[in-house]
Amino acid sequence: MMSTGDLLNIEPVELKFTFELKKQISSSLQLSNKTDTYVAFKVKTTNPKKYCVRPNTGVVLPRSTCDVIVTMQAQKESPPDMQCKDKFLLQSVRVNDGVDPKEITAEMFNKEAGHVVEECKLRVVYVAPTQPPSPVPEGSEEGSSPRGSASENGADSATTMRAFTEQNESAEAKALMSRLTEEKNNAIQQNNKLRQELAALFLGHNFSSII
Repeated sequence: MMSTGDLLNIEPVELKFTFELKKQISSSLQLSNKTDTYVAFKVKTTNPKKYCVRPNTGVVLPRSTCDVIVTMQAQKESPPDMQCKDKFLLQSVRVNDGVDPKEITAEMFNKEAGHVVEECKLRVVYVAPTQPPSPVPEGSEEGSSPRGSASENGADSATTMRAFTEQNESAEAKALMSRLTEEKNNAIQQNNKLRQELAALFLGHNFSSII
């Protein structure tokens, strides 16, 4: 939003500060001289201890622009409901060509002295800092983003692959156990057969010795 006066265009007309505790925050204004003459400006505020304005006075050359930086000092407490009652007043007045910013005086902005002073009131608006998006719980379809869906699909694929691998490993283990069991049984059978043959030979030898 812009304020359009006879001398200056002021943009924006709201000084927005992304409020954070214990941190200096800055907001900027751009002043555009609409005229072919030199225009002096002065910035005032209802709370001068809270803000630093650079420059707070200056001269905008004909058909030129000037940036003003407003810095809010670090605050120890959050304002109720993020509302701010502070206001700024930007005054502008025509001055002689070639005037130096150091020559600007408060008297130049004195309406009672007959000077034509243009004024623009500026509001202060606090903006809450943006919060990072909260992660979507697994299994929750509501509000899931495409990236979340892709991630979930990836998780499902990984789970399927793991289950498939576990099944294969289980099948291989069962086959191995079955083969080992079979080999064990064969070994036992062969062992028993050998025992029987040895026993027969032993008994046959004894019988022949007795005879």
